[in-house]
Amino acid sequence: MKTDEKLWGGRFSEPTDRGVEAFTASIHYDRRLYRYDIEGSIAHARMLAKQGVITKAEAGAILKGLRGILAEIDAGKFAFHPDDEDIHMAIEKALNARIGETGGKLHTGRSRNDQIALDIRLYLRDEIGRMGELLGALKTGFVDLAKKEMGVILPGYTHMQKAQPVLLSHYLLAFREMLDRDESRLRDCLKRVNVMPLGAAALAGTGIPIDRQYVARLLRFPEVTANSMDTVSDRDFVAEFIFAASLIMMHLSRFCEDLILWSTDEFGYVEIADAFTTGSSIMPQKKNPDVAELIRGKTGRVYGNLIALLTILKGLPMTYNRDLQEDKEPLFDTVDTVQASLGILTAMIGRLHYNRERMEEGAGGGFATATDLAEYLVMRGVPFREAHGIVGRIVSFCLRNGKEMTGLTLRDFRRFYKCFEKDVFQCLTVRQSVNARQGSGGTAEQTVRKRIAEIEGR
Repeated sequence: MKTDEKLWGGRFSEPTDRGVEAFTASIHYDRRLYRYDIEGSIAHARMLAKQGVITKAEAGAILKGLRGILAEIDAGKFAFHPDDEDIHMAIEKALNARIGETGGKLHTGRSRNDQIALDIRLYLRDEIGRMGELLGALKTGFVDLAKKEMGVILPGYTHMQKAQPVLLSHYLLAFREMLDRDESRLRDCLKRVNVMPLGAAALAGTGIPIDRQYVARLLRFPEVTANSMDTVSDRDFVAEFIFAASLIMMHLSRFCEDLILWSTDEFGYVEIADAFTTGSSIMPQKKNPDVAELIRGKTGRVYGNLIALLTILKGLPMTYNRDLQEDKEPLFDTVDTVQASLGILTAMIGRLHYNRERMEEGAGGGFATATDLAEYLVMRGVPFREAHGIVGRIVSFCLRNGKEMTGLTLRDFRRFYKCFEKDVFQCLTVRQSVNARQGSGGTAEQTVRKRIAEIEGR
């Protein structure tokens, strides 16, 4: 290949080494930005014509050529070549081949540096919208499941030890709250993504009389970037997005971890539908929670993408450096991984079968109403620390004698505190324990129903 076949090759006296071409090419992955690259180029050409930098006829030829290329790529008829380097060069070369030297005027007043910043922002703006829709669907799925399982009690855990009985619906809504914050973080991230970078050029702006605000209006950006050097050199908005995505995956992973544990014979709290499990190649009895395990595993993959991008950015001198080419694969992989995980988990939770009897039976074990007994004493004027000690001694007595608190007599209770009354037994049932917690954010059924009404009333 002759050096003058490169769009930037005028300064060079020998062709690029084939190994270098292969090593530096990004066309095999950044081609997915084609629609945004063309959208940005169309807006740029219209602006150049408005400013009188190119003629209306030249702009018309450029727009027609770009739309033809877009149609070809959409139809799968466009041939990408490794020699094209990246999506920008591929489209520009194709445009020049279609309309001749007029195509070369499209790059007036811009650089690949601000061009790729624009492409990424346009791409990420759309993907944040899609991810928000998927989050919304999963949030709805958790609410629907909470309504379906209303009244079901399960043991709540701290330190993986039985702690207090709670409603299954309350547990499910906890994940809905997490996802709501995730959605809020994405919306906030979008504010910093949705800023128009074109016009920064290579790093210093351009002497061509461009109109950045006009391009921003065409591309539906509410504002333009304020510093050309910052515009081309940073990808903090990408890092912020991957961080928000990492938190989404963390929340999905935590739910999946419980799902994996609860589906074991040892717990027996839930059964995952066959459609979302797999079998063993050697053990015919196995039913493995592979979907949940993969979501848990893919969480580490997204974390890795965040660390990769932060590492790329941390030592870059101002302004643009080719290291930034490495931002797109972590970004694309994060988008694909999180969206797939959200979609499959939404489908899976709609097919869960909870073993209600097993859960409620488990909720009554492990002295789960001990705190209720302490609160019973507090409401009769006993200082909490003293009440805590009294109940602790009652639990110790039960353990030594193989008893549950529900199996004690009033006389047994009065051995530890003389003012126990017959109503003490009312606070020892798991349902009474659950429904006693009526404060805002508590697990009482009326509180949970109120929260669902608030959510659905938005």
